[in-house]
Order: sequence, then C-alpha cells, then structure tokens
Amino acid sequence: MESFDMSSMAASIGVSVAVLRFLLCFVATIPVSFAWRFVPSRLGKHIYSAASGALLSYLSFGFSSNLHFLVPMTIGYASMAICRPISGFVTFFLGFAYLIGCHVFYMSGDAWKEGGIDSTGALMVLTLKVISCSINYNDGMLKEETLREAQKKNRLVRMPSLIEYFGYCLCCGSHFAGPVFEMKDYLEWTEEKGIWAVSGKGKRPSPYGATLRAILQAGICMALYLYLVPQFPLSRFTEPVYQEWGFWRRFGYQYMAGFTARWKYYFIWSISEASIIISGLGFSGWADENTRTKAKWDRAKNVDILGVELAKSAVQIPLVWNIQVSTWLRHYVYERLVKPGKKAGFFQLLATQTVSAVWHGLYPGYIIFFVQSALMIDGSKAIYRWQQAMPPKMAMLRSVMVFINFLYTVLVLNYSSVGFMVLSLHETLVAYKSVYFIGTVVPIVVILLSYLVPVKPVRPKTRKEE
Repeated sequence: MESFDMSSMAASIGVSVAVLRFLLCFVATIPVSFAWRFVPSRLGKHIYSAASGALLSYLSFGFSSNLHFLVPMTIGYASMAICRPISGFVTFFLGFAYLIGCHVFYMSGDAWKEGGIDSTGALMVLTLKVISCSINYNDGMLKEETLREAQKKNRLVRMPSLIEYFGYCLCCGSHFAGPVFEMKDYLEWTEEKGIWAVSGKGKRPSPYGATLRAILQAGICMALYLYLVPQFPLSRFTEPVYQEWGFWRRFGYQYMAGFTARWKYYFIWSISEASIIISGLGFSGWADENTRTKAKWDRAKNVDILGVELAKSAVQIPLVWNIQVSTWLRHYVYERLVKPGKKAGFFQLLATQTVSAVWHGLYPGYIIFFVQSALMIDGSKAIYRWQQAMPPKMAMLRSVMVFINFLYTVLVLNYSSVGFMVLSLHETLVAYKSVYFIGTVVPIVVILLSYLVPVKPVRPKTRKEE
C-alpha cells in the first residue's frame, strides 16, 4: 500500500519514486535542522548532526551511500593525522579521484537527466568539505603573515576530534545539496562562539521570518519549473522539428530551455537555505552592530535569482550562482594558483573552471560548458574594460556598452548551458551547430578584439563595480 501511494504521488508530480523519496527526505532537513537547536551539550549536537545526516542519507539512497561517504571522510581525516604538511594536497587529489570514480561507475549525469537520483550529488558536497578542512588544517602550520585573509579566517590550528569531523561532514542541513561551509564556522556555531556567541546586548536573532521567505521562494520556484519543463523538453534538440525552425526560434528555444532548468536549482538551493537558516548556522551577522535589530542570513545563500537572470556582466555570474561553491573554488583553486606578487590571468580562470567541470562529472557537456564559461567571463571583462575606458562625457555610449554586456551575457550563458543540460557530445554539438556556434564565436571574437583594441588598466575602485 505504501509503495502504491508513493508511486501515485510520484506520478502526480511527474517524478520517479526514488526522486520523490529524496525530495521528502530533503524537505525533512528543515524540521530536523530546527530540532538541532534543542539538542543539549556540544557533544550531543555533534552526534545529532552526524546521525541525522547519515539516517536521511540511508532513507534517500540506501545503506551504500554512507559507505561511499566514509571513503573521502577517511581520506581527509587520515591525511590530517598522518601527513599534516601535505594533507590538503593528498585529500584534494584522492578525494577527487574517488568522486570521479563514482561519477563514472554510476553515470550520475545520465541518471539525473533521465529523472533518477543517487548519492553522488551529496558526495560532491562532502568532497569539497573534506578538502577544505584538510587544507585549512595544513594552513594552520604556516605563518599567519604569509596567508591571505580567507586563509587567516578559516585556518585550523587544532585538529578536529573525530565526532566534530563527522558532525561537520554529515550535518543534514547542507549534506544533500550544500551549501558548502567551513569547519571553523561549524565549530563556532556548535560552541556558540564568534558571531553566534550570546552577549549581554540581547537575545539570539529569530530565524523564522528568513526561513519562511526561503520556503515561499522554494514553492514558487518548483511551481514555475513544473509548469515550464513539459513545454521545453531537452529531447527537442535532436528532434527533426527543431531543425525545421528558423535561427531565431531555435535560439529562443535554447534560452527558454536554460531558463527552465535553472528553476530546479533555485528550488533545491532555497530548501537548503531554509534548512541552514532555521538551524541558526545561516546567521551571518547584524546589519547594524549597535542596534542589533536586523539580522543577516546570507551565510546559506547559494543563489541570487534576479542577480542571475539580470546579470549585467558574465563576471557577476559566479557571485550570484552556486555562490558557496564559487567561493570554495576561488579560495581553494583560483587564488592558490596565483604566485605571490603576480596577478591572476586566463590560465587560473580556465584551471578553476576545469576543476569545476571535473567535480560535476566527466561528461563532454560539462567540460564544454565550463570552458565556454571561461571564454564568456574573459570576453565580458574585455567589454567592461572598454566601457570603463570611455570618458564621463560619453555617458550615453557607456550605457549602451552596459546593455551590450548584458545581451552578451544572456546570449552566451544560455547557449553554453545547453551542454550542461544534455551532457553528450553529439547532442551538445547538434544544439550549438543549430545556431551556428554563435555563443562560441562571439566570445572568441571579443577576446581577440581586446588584444587589437587594448585599453588602460581599470582603476581598482571601478573594478569593484564589475
């Protein structure tokens, strides 16, 4: 009877029973995270975090999921205990190797594309957590004056205990779909230190309004996705009728397919945000430290929906899309590839995007999408430099350049995202060819023009607006 009810419910919303089971456990992270607030003692909270995450994983994906999670967790903890000076390096490469092996074995991208689900998505989040923990413990050995601000903030001088480590890795609010957060933040949150310390100035901030906002946002996103997805199926790209359309209709379909797919991610991240906020971990400080009347809850924020859809520049996309993973990539890949005294260039950007592609899975569509993203961002920077090089008296022309950068971002982002959605090389190339590879040609032309029409370096204060 239970199986029948699950099947009927799954059919009514157009998903498989496995996906429905995952969604129910995923939504359950909100009340489970809320209950964390009432667990007594630090040790109890660590045990609760680990046990609730492991239980929800078991209910979602089966017993094997927790065995998979144990592998990178063991790699990370063993490397910190045995070889601290290179613990970050060891965990990074062995953790990624195991994740790639799971991607290949389960062909997770195909499963997700066809409406299936497995534990690989949660393993992706866990891999980033264990890597950052090991690297930060590694940084704890270095002289503080040699470190960047992010390294100083997140470095670990003391090795976490095993139960602290398990609680951090499996904390149910972020275990399924992120957001990724730091071990140091987890420990301060559990121990009520740092910004979570209860001072004499007042009580703890109430998370209920921010949680309700995130839940309402999740509901709207899911409703829009369920309405749009039957109208813009990915299978259309390889159907004969698609090839019969004119250029603009094909291009418009690519935009709508990308637009539709994003609402699924907006829903997932909104649920995660609600879960982290209700636990208290989502608290990121006060808007005004003196009055302490308005709390900020953006620690768990993983997406700015309007920021993505109305981005004026491709440079803004990593700042508003999958925000916490973008932050992780910046701190643990991009910045660490830049030699002291040198500036980051296209190599660091391409390497970072390649790591992101591998993290998602070894599908040609992912690789192509992230290489495209590197081209897209570099081209957008060139347009921005031209815009800033114009004198103030050419305000109208500068506004036109802003609009051109916006159109460029919309064009290339939605064209590129087709590869991320269809995954296979054949389908990606068919879709790109149908619009004459416009989203690849335009960024390359813009980048080449930036060498032919160079401008003076942008002042730091204007670059911040980028």
